[in-house]
Amino acid sequence: MDKKRINLNKICFGLGTVGRDALYSLVSMYLLVHLTDVVTFSDSGLAAVGVLLTCFGVFDAIIDPFVGAIVDNTKTKWGKFKPWIFVGMIGTAVLTVLMFHNFEMSETTHIILLAVTYLLFSIFFSLNDIAYWSLMPAISKDQTVREGVGAFARICANVGMFAMVLIYLNVPSMFSFLGDNDRDIYFGFAIIVAVIMILFQSITLIGVKEDRSQLERAEHTSLKDLWRALVGNDQLMVTAVSMVLFMIGYCTTTGFGTYYFKYAYKDEGMYMVFAAVLAVAQLTALSVFPLFRKKFTRKQLYTGSMIAVTVSYIIFFLSFELIPLIVIAGLGLFFAQAFIQLLMLLFLADAVEYGEWKLGKRNEAASFAVQPFINQFGGAVSKGVVSGTLIISGLNAIANEIADNPANEQAIINAIPGSAIWIMKISMMILPLVCILVGFFLYQKKFKIDEKLYAQIVSDLEERNSEKVEK
Repeated sequence: MDKKRINLNKICFGLGTVGRDALYSLVSMYLLVHLTDVVTFSDSGLAAVGVLLTCFGVFDAIIDPFVGAIVDNTKTKWGKFKPWIFVGMIGTAVLTVLMFHNFEMSETTHIILLAVTYLLFSIFFSLNDIAYWSLMPAISKDQTVREGVGAFARICANVGMFAMVLIYLNVPSMFSFLGDNDRDIYFGFAIIVAVIMILFQSITLIGVKEDRSQLERAEHTSLKDLWRALVGNDQLMVTAVSMVLFMIGYCTTTGFGTYYFKYAYKDEGMYMVFAAVLAVAQLTALSVFPLFRKKFTRKQLYTGSMIAVTVSYIIFFLSFELIPLIVIAGLGLFFAQAFIQLLMLLFLADAVEYGEWKLGKRNEAASFAVQPFINQFGGAVSKGVVSGTLIISGLNAIANEIADNPANEQAIINAIPGSAIWIMKISMMILPLVCILVGFFLYQKKFKIDEKLYAQIVSDLEERNSEKVEK
């Protein structure tokens, strides 16, 4: 594949994540905020939602490998990935709009509709996510090319995510023309985000040209093959478990973001400033990753990033809401997190070749089903932690009190007991750090694909495939 096509693939593949990650961030980061601060669910309603979202998220994470098998068994003139990217794109767009609806209904009916739409959203997003990221190994087997494609894709994804972070709380003022109240405005905003997602995903569908030689040699993936592809690939399993633990911690921390600045720092507006600083940190990290990669191995980068994450969490917990310390902790945490998420993507891509090398069969989509499994499982557990913490600490009741007395918001916030804030901080910072460290120690002990082993794997596979062609 010539350099021009490689660069075009890199750009078109990466741009596909902008709208997609903006939409996913709207659901994963702000659905609970929408229910507590805009819809104002009761404690019992929030508890029911927390249980449902957690259970459905775990269920969807479990079925992701089966979704991956469906993608692996697809053979069309458009390839096996793009049809499912398209189906997932349309499904998630429609269901996101329904989750942020402004229809008049009782809380019970709202919960039932939310449960159905969230479950379907998770399934359709998995179809899109698995097919999308499975394209990356099909673009190139060269680690350097993959790192470039992956880094640009993560940059675009973070642009989409941080655009949502910076805009969400300002939606009522920025998009006031969409309705007469906050619920109407957020409903209209969800429609806009869904359309943007479709536009950017269309760039990937039209512009990316993958290597379909593997598709021509691909065999049918049975349930037995699926089980073998996952369980038999020990490096895939190590990556999955360690990254699930990381994502539980990371999603839990980010899930508390708006609540922390509203109730602990007592200035919700500062969240926008903080998010902008973190956006710069993450985008900078992804931009300079190739420079670090020239001097350090992936394992060294992962270890260094984990040290930075640990130190940052400790500073954050002990900051006592002093903004200089909060900013220092945030910069360290999100710079390192950007490295870790990119490395996770590269570990998964390498595990595809490792699985083919070890098991004799290539299963990109089944292997990359681990990616949404990681995100869905981590997000599901974090939603349970966040919703449970809001109820136990009394912060959800305070949110309802503010909704009933908006003129006294600051006085109500100033009267929040310190115990409620500490409960939130422990759930936001200490529990996530424990999960992240356990995942790191597992990686250190069990992950063995380094640059030398990967080169040997690719060499062996090329020799094996050339022998098949000759026969």
